[in-house]
Amino acid sequence: MKAIDTILGHRTIREYSDRPIPEEIEHKIIEAAIRGSTTGNMQLYSIIINKDMEMKKKILPFHFNQKAIVEAPMVLTFCADFNRFNKWCRLRNAEPGYDNFQSFTWAIIDAVIATQNACIAAESYGLGICYMGTVTYNAHELIKIYNLPKGVVPVTCITVGYPKKVPGLTDRLPFDAVIHKEVYKDYTPEDINNIYREQENSELAKKLIKENQLENLAKIFT
Repeated sequence: MKAIDTILGHRTIREYSDRPIPEEIEHKIIEAAIRGSTTGNMQLYSIIINKDMEMKKKILPFHFNQKAIVEAPMVLTFCADFNRFNKWCRLRNAEPGYDNFQSFTWAIIDAVIATQNACIAAESYGLGICYMGTVTYNAHELIKIYNLPKGVVPVTCITVGYPKKVPGLTDRLPFDAVIHKEVYKDYTPEDINNIYREQENSELAKKLIKENQLENLAKIFT
């Protein structure tokens, strides 16, 4: 499959079959992550691979007990990591000065690029992935479970496995919602109404509004 077809065909997979991932494909997924762009070629990230069921059960509560964590054969947690780079600097008598927000931002960007490369690689092999937004809610707990030292912070996590079923494409905002030519053009109320009209009138939105007994989709988000 061409890379563009893989990217445009992305679906979030939350239910997985029990089919194992071949070791050579796992290796290619990690290799793709490592080949991603990185700040100054510093590779300011680390990847924790969870395949052991007992370990997945330990992290399950901190992912709001989403069954994809234990159902997927592989869970990858991507961490912003300055610990390794700082240790290298100090071993070479170069005192690092990276304990600041700018450096943390570099490391987050590196970790997210590596994650997305892993996702595209996995999907190119017919696997499914799901980003777990729960990592930042419970980073402090995951730090303890993973024995993360100072300078290492979990940023995001993906579940990886063969889909049990393939859902339809998730809706996305139209091009006009996200594209700005040359400079940023702010949105008028009319623009906002046009941009979100289709999403607000979708069957999913209607279902969520009914389930949550709220007035509109925006109130569900907030």
